Amino acid sequence: MNKVTAYVSFVSLLALGVPLAGKPNPPNVILMMADDLGYNDLSCYGSKKQKTPVLDQLAKEGIRLTGFYAGATVCTPSRMALLTGAYPPRLGWRGGVVGYGIKPLNGLAPEALTMGEVFKEAGYQTTLIGKWHLGDSPQLQPMKQGFDTAFYINKSNNQTKKLWRGDDLVADPFDNSRLTESFTTEAIKFIKTNREKPFFLYLPFTAPHFPAQSHPDWKGKSANGAYGDVVEELDGRVGEILETLKDTKLDKKTIVVFLSDNGPEPGQKKWANAEPYRGLKWSALEGGTRVPCIARLPGVIPAGVESDELTTAIDLLPTLAHACGIDLSKVSKGVPKIDGVNVWDTLTGKSHRHPRTHLLYWQGWAVPQAIRVGDWKLYLDKLKEIPGSDKGPVLVHLSKDPTEKYNLSEQHPDKVKEMKALADKLLAEIEKNALSLGGPPNTRKSSPKRGHWLK
Repeated sequence: MNKVTAYVSFVSLLALGVPLAGKPNPPNVILMMADDLGYNDLSCYGSKKQKTPVLDQLAKEGIRLTGFYAGATVCTPSRMALLTGAYPPRLGWRGGVVGYGIKPLNGLAPEALTMGEVFKEAGYQTTLIGKWHLGDSPQLQPMKQGFDTAFYINKSNNQTKKLWRGDDLVADPFDNSRLTESFTTEAIKFIKTNREKPFFLYLPFTAPHFPAQSHPDWKGKSANGAYGDVVEELDGRVGEILETLKDTKLDKKTIVVFLSDNGPEPGQKKWANAEPYRGLKWSALEGGTRVPCIARLPGVIPAGVESDELTTAIDLLPTLAHACGIDLSKVSKGVPKIDGVNVWDTLTGKSHRHPRTHLLYWQGWAVPQAIRVGDWKLYLDKLKEIPGSDKGPVLVHLSKDPTEKYNLSEQHPDKVKEMKALADKLLAEIEKNALSLGGPPNTRKSSPKRGHWLK
């Protein structure tokens, strides 16, 4: 089934400087994602432990988002959200990750429209290089979900030792200390091979997910142990990819986005950092899901811009599709519904009216825990980190209280009522229109537990 109809508008072509003679190429897209990288783990986001000059420079050449949220607080649902533009429970997620809470043969349903399918149907060459973690069943593999080629591990680097190229096993075991190098080498080959046609490169690195093991060329170079070495290598490898874009004269024709899939892993909290926010991976606290995100397209996205507007990974599908002249309007009724919104005008500075006004949060076991509206965040469930949350909803004002320590619910009862009603409405609609996980019948089909203070 043709899931998407592509078009490239005259205005977009002029903005990108693409010649109109013959058949023009829309911009390429490179979507890079780190694994468990904390909000404060890059020096351009405040890190004093790691030096990340490449990503710092990328931020200077584009936009640095400080109000950006990953698609979820753990790996599998975060990837589901990123690739589909939908909240993970809409895709049948009921907690955990593939291999831990989700059976390995279950994962992202084939019925779900993915970013790979959107770009492939629009004429792009598509590839997945890195970590998949969306199911091990043959019908759930990346080549069945919109990617022409794939070079990947199917789960986290602590869960598998197998490295695949399509259906062929190329290493067992792989060398964990050289995974970032391997993925980068493969990405560079892909860029050079496809330099004459539009491409979509989805590059979800495994770094710095545990076990963090230093590459020999970076070992001992950071001031933060193996974790810092791995982060600094990741920065350097991103640099190699950006240099390849320059060498192939594609740097001004390629949208580059870098983000993380969730906050720091609890076992790495000695080295990872989400300051000024509290919370880690699995948690609906800000540190569990607010992450770095940088985007660049020279001449279109203004350089050196910072935005604290509320944005999230589910916004990237509609945003990147729009930026590449792909019309999603005819597939907006596809499976599942897209929860993301197009924030391209925010990234390019063309609009002062940001389209995203609210965001739902789930913790890692799929319990809906909070909703954000503007600067207000309302907790709908009990959290051990927030005193008093066992007695009723907790309302915090994020811009004034980024550490989420002060409960303002008694001072603003109308705000609590309003936000609870919105959360209840949104969650009810998601539950009503959710898919089941892909793969064989699973035992977690029921709706997740509702937040403690929801109706």
